[in-house]
Amino acid sequence: MMKKILFAVVACVAMGFASCGNKTQTSADATDSTVVAEQNVDEAVTAITSALSEQIEAKDANKFQETLATVQEQVKEFLTTNPELAAEYVTKIQEFLKTNAEQIKAFAGDNAAVAAAVESLTAAPADAVVNTLASAVGGVQQAGQAVADSTKKAVEDAATAAKEDAKKKANEAIDGAADKLKKGLGI
Repeated sequence: MMKKILFAVVACVAMGFASCGNKTQTSADATDSTVVAEQNVDEAVTAITSALSEQIEAKDANKFQETLATVQEQVKEFLTTNPELAAEYVTKIQEFLKTNAEQIKAFAGDNAAVAAAVESLTAAPADAVVNTLASAVGGVQQAGQAVADSTKKAVEDAATAAKEDAKKKANEAIDGAADKLKKGLGI
């Protein structure tokens, strides 16, 4: 009986140490991903503004419109990782579009598609643009979260079943060893 208790205590302590180490690693990974995401905003802004600048110089309204569409896709990507970075990204793109508004109007002229694309990004504050795109992304995130939750539950259930099975087998082994020891001692 005493051996069973000792074995159970040792097993609990070992699992406790194992779970603590895993939590520390997770927080370190989260910090690293935040730093990388912040760097990605600056890189993304630089890439998109240089592409937009090239299209302004080339006076290519169609390519300009396509590039503006990629801005929305990039915002959606930032929304999945960090909504604050999405707002920062939109703010910087808005600044670029407002600074170059006269040049854009000069080559886009009456192109309604380009005007609508620019208007959708500059008419509202960055937070409003992000919130509009977030509502579109929200449904996708909820579905992804549901899958993640069900997967996590299945893993936890499997781990619990494995622990119970291991505990049962360990107790059986201890009982068997104790019986053999009793027989050996003549008890």
